[in-house]
Amino acid sequence: MASPLKFNSVSSYVLLLILTFFIPNKGKANKLELTPYIGSMFSSDLQSVDTENRLGVSDDLHFGLALAWQESKTGQGQILINYVGHQISKDQGEHDKFDLVYAHFSGVGHYGKSGYITTLGLGIGASYMKSSFDDGFYPSSTISIGTRYLISKELTFVTELRAYATLVKEEDNIFCHNNECLAVFEGAIWLDTSISIGFAYRF
Repeated sequence: MASPLKFNSVSSYVLLLILTFFIPNKGKANKLELTPYIGSMFSSDLQSVDTENRLGVSDDLHFGLALAWQESKTGQGQILINYVGHQISKDQGEHDKFDLVYAHFSGVGHYGKSGYITTLGLGIGASYMKSSFDDGFYPSSTISIGTRYLISKELTFVTELRAYATLVKEEDNIFCHNNECLAVFEGAIWLDTSISIGFAYRF
Protein backbone atom coordinates (compact mmCIF):
# COMPACT_ATOMS: atom_id res chain seq x y z
CA MET A 1 0.00 0.00 0.00
CA ALA A 2 1.24 3.48 -0.80
CA SER A 3 1.41 5.89 2.10
CA PRO A 4 0.84 9.67 2.20
CA LEU A 5 3.53 12.18 3.00
CA LYS A 6 5.04 11.98 6.47
CA PHE A 7 4.27 14.94 8.74
CA ASN A 8 7.92 15.95 9.04
CA SER A 9 8.24 16.24 5.27
CA VAL A 10 5.15 18.43 5.03
CA SER A 11 6.29 20.61 7.94
CA SER A 12 9.66 21.24 6.29
CA TYR A 13 7.99 21.99 2.98
CA VAL A 14 5.54 24.46 4.53
CA LEU A 15 8.34 26.17 6.50
CA LEU A 16 10.37 26.59 3.30
CA LEU A 17 7.41 28.20 1.55
CA ILE A 18 6.83 30.57 4.47
CA LEU A 19 10.46 31.70 4.34
CA THR A 20 10.25 32.11 0.57
CA PHE A 21 7.28 34.45 0.90
CA PHE A 22 8.30 36.53 3.89
CA ILE A 23 12.08 36.99 3.72
CA PRO A 24 12.04 39.12 0.52
CA ASN A 25 9.46 41.45 2.12
CA LYS A 26 11.42 42.15 5.27
CA GLY A 27 11.29 45.85 6.04
CA LYS A 28 8.28 46.57 3.80
CA ALA A 29 5.20 48.14 5.37
CA ASN A 30 2.73 46.10 3.33
CA LYS A 31 -0.84 46.07 4.60
CA LEU A 32 -2.43 42.73 5.41
CA GLU A 33 -5.83 41.51 4.29
CA LEU A 34 -7.98 38.90 6.04
CA THR A 35 -10.80 37.17 4.11
CA PRO A 36 -13.26 34.62 5.52
CA TYR A 37 -14.92 32.53 2.79
CA ILE A 38 -18.04 30.39 2.61
CA GLY A 39 -19.44 28.43 -0.33
CA SER A 40 -20.12 25.06 -1.94
CA MET A 41 -17.51 22.43 -2.80
CA PHE A 42 -18.01 19.77 -5.48
CA SER A 43 -15.98 16.58 -5.30
CA SER A 44 -14.74 13.61 -7.31
CA ASP A 45 -16.23 10.14 -6.76
CA LEU A 46 -14.47 7.10 -5.30
CA GLN A 47 -14.23 3.56 -6.65
CA SER A 48 -15.85 0.74 -4.68
CA VAL A 49 -13.52 -2.13 -3.79
CA ASP A 50 -16.19 -4.85 -3.76
CA THR A 51 -17.97 -3.85 -6.98
CA GLU A 52 -17.27 -1.92 -10.15
CA ASN A 53 -19.62 0.84 -9.00
CA ARG A 54 -18.59 4.31 -8.02
CA LEU A 55 -19.20 5.61 -4.52
CA GLY A 56 -20.63 9.10 -4.60
CA VAL A 57 -18.99 11.83 -2.53
CA SER A 58 -21.37 14.58 -1.45
CA ASP A 59 -21.18 18.23 -2.46
CA ASP A 60 -20.97 20.26 0.74
CA LEU A 61 -20.64 23.62 2.41
CA HIS A 62 -17.03 24.67 2.91
CA PHE A 63 -15.31 27.32 5.03
CA GLY A 64 -12.09 29.13 4.23
CA LEU A 65 -9.79 31.79 5.65
CA ALA A 66 -7.17 33.70 3.64
CA LEU A 67 -4.37 35.98 4.80
CA ALA A 68 -2.90 38.12 2.01
CA TRP A 69 -0.28 40.85 1.67
CA GLN A 70 0.39 43.27 -1.18
CA GLU A 71 3.44 42.25 -3.23
CA SER A 72 2.97 44.88 -5.97
CA LYS A 73 0.31 47.23 -7.34
CA THR A 74 -1.29 44.33 -9.24
CA GLY A 75 -0.50 41.29 -7.13
CA GLN A 76 -0.77 39.69 -3.68
CA GLY A 77 0.83 36.83 -1.81
CA GLN A 78 -1.73 34.67 -0.01
CA ILE A 79 -2.02 31.89 2.57
CA LEU A 80 -5.35 30.07 2.22
CA ILE A 81 -6.82 27.38 4.49
CA ASN A 82 -10.06 25.66 3.51
CA TYR A 83 -12.14 22.97 5.24
CA VAL A 84 -14.92 20.72 3.91
CA GLY A 85 -16.66 17.70 5.42
CA HIS A 86 -17.81 15.23 2.73
CA GLN A 87 -20.04 12.16 3.01
CA ILE A 88 -19.32 8.93 1.09
CA SER A 89 -22.47 7.12 -0.09
CA LYS A 90 -22.16 3.35 0.31
CA ASP A 91 -23.93 0.76 -1.84
CA GLN A 92 -26.44 0.01 0.94
CA GLY A 93 -27.44 3.66 1.23
CA GLU A 94 -25.26 4.23 4.29
CA HIS A 95 -22.79 7.07 4.63
CA ASP A 96 -19.21 7.49 5.83
CA LYS A 97 -17.28 10.66 6.73
CA PHE A 98 -14.48 12.07 4.59
CA ASP A 99 -12.98 15.38 5.78
CA LEU A 100 -10.43 17.53 3.93
CA VAL A 101 -8.32 20.52 4.92
CA TYR A 102 -6.47 22.41 2.19
CA ALA A 103 -3.51 24.71 2.96
CA HIS A 104 -1.91 26.62 0.09
CA PHE A 105 0.49 29.46 -0.62
CA SER A 106 -0.58 31.40 -3.69
CA GLY A 107 0.21 34.33 -5.90
CA VAL A 108 -2.89 36.35 -6.86
CA GLY A 109 -2.92 38.74 -9.83
CA HIS A 110 -5.32 41.71 -9.98
CA TYR A 111 -6.63 42.91 -13.35
CA GLY A 112 -8.96 45.83 -14.04
CA LYS A 113 -10.03 49.10 -12.45
CA SER A 114 -9.72 49.83 -8.75
CA GLY A 115 -13.47 49.56 -8.00
CA TYR A 116 -13.98 46.25 -9.83
CA ILE A 117 -11.10 43.79 -10.21
CA THR A 118 -10.76 40.34 -11.77
CA THR A 119 -8.36 38.02 -9.93
CA LEU A 120 -6.36 35.01 -11.07
CA GLY A 121 -4.54 32.86 -8.50
CA LEU A 122 -2.16 29.92 -8.59
CA GLY A 123 -0.86 28.11 -5.52
CA ILE A 124 0.91 25.07 -4.12
CA GLY A 125 0.63 23.35 -0.76
CA ALA A 126 -0.81 20.28 0.93
CA SER A 127 -4.10 18.50 1.56
CA TYR A 128 -4.98 16.75 4.79
CA MET A 129 -7.49 13.93 4.24
CA LYS A 130 -9.25 12.08 7.05
CA SER A 131 -11.67 9.17 6.69
CA SER A 132 -13.20 6.95 9.37
CA PHE A 133 -10.27 4.55 8.82
CA ASP A 134 -7.09 6.59 8.35
CA ASP A 135 -5.68 10.02 7.54
CA GLY A 136 -2.71 11.56 5.79
CA PHE A 137 -1.04 14.54 4.09
CA TYR A 138 -0.74 14.81 0.30
CA PRO A 139 0.85 17.40 -2.05
CA SER A 140 -1.65 19.55 -3.91
CA SER A 141 -2.08 22.67 -6.03
CA THR A 142 -4.88 25.14 -6.64
CA ILE A 143 -6.00 27.61 -9.30
CA SER A 144 -8.68 30.27 -8.97
CA ILE A 145 -10.49 33.03 -10.82
CA GLY A 146 -12.61 35.61 -9.07
CA THR A 147 -13.81 39.17 -8.69
CA ARG A 148 -13.37 41.93 -6.12
CA TYR A 149 -15.91 44.72 -5.54
CA LEU A 150 -14.54 47.61 -3.50
CA ILE A 151 -16.98 48.72 -0.76
CA SER A 152 -14.58 51.00 1.16
CA LYS A 153 -10.85 51.43 1.67
CA GLU A 154 -10.91 48.63 4.25
CA LEU A 155 -13.70 46.33 2.98
CA THR A 156 -14.05 44.40 -0.30
CA PHE A 157 -16.68 41.89 -1.42
CA VAL A 158 -15.03 38.83 -3.00
CA THR A 159 -16.35 36.07 -5.28
CA GLU A 160 -14.27 33.09 -6.38
CA LEU A 161 -14.29 29.93 -8.46
CA ARG A 162 -11.48 27.57 -7.39
CA ALA A 163 -10.17 24.12 -8.31
CA TYR A 164 -7.96 21.86 -6.16
CA ALA A 165 -5.82 19.02 -7.51
CA THR A 166 -4.30 16.59 -4.99
CA LEU A 167 -1.70 13.97 -5.92
CA VAL A 168 -2.81 10.58 -4.53
CA LYS A 169 -2.22 6.87 -5.15
CA GLU A 170 -5.00 4.60 -6.42
CA GLU A 171 -3.91 1.85 -4.02
CA ASP A 172 -3.71 4.15 -0.98
CA ASN A 173 -5.02 2.71 2.29
CA ILE A 174 -6.76 5.82 3.64
CA PHE A 175 -10.13 4.06 3.24
CA CYS A 176 -8.89 0.76 4.67
CA HIS A 177 -8.76 -0.85 8.12
CA ASN A 178 -7.34 -4.29 8.96
CA ASN A 179 -6.96 -5.10 5.24
CA GLU A 180 -10.64 -4.33 4.61
CA CYS A 181 -11.24 -1.38 2.30
CA LEU A 182 -14.33 0.69 1.66
CA ALA A 183 -13.03 2.45 -1.45
CA VAL A 184 -10.00 3.50 -3.48
CA PHE A 185 -9.21 6.60 -5.51
CA GLU A 186 -10.22 6.43 -9.19
CA GLY A 187 -6.96 7.92 -10.41
CA ALA A 188 -3.75 9.68 -9.43
CA ILE A 189 -5.43 13.09 -9.07
CA TRP A 190 -8.19 13.94 -6.59
CA LEU A 191 -10.23 16.97 -7.72
CA ASP A 192 -12.38 19.38 -5.74
CA THR A 193 -13.95 22.55 -7.11
CA SER A 194 -15.58 25.34 -5.11
CA ILE A 195 -17.71 28.45 -5.55
CA SER A 196 -17.22 30.96 -2.74
CA ILE A 197 -18.05 34.43 -1.50
CA GLY A 198 -16.37 36.42 1.22
CA PHE A 199 -15.47 39.82 2.62
CA ALA A 200 -11.85 40.98 2.61
CA TYR A 201 -10.83 43.32 5.42
CA ARG A 202 -7.60 45.31 5.02
CA PHE A 203 -5.68 46.47 8.08
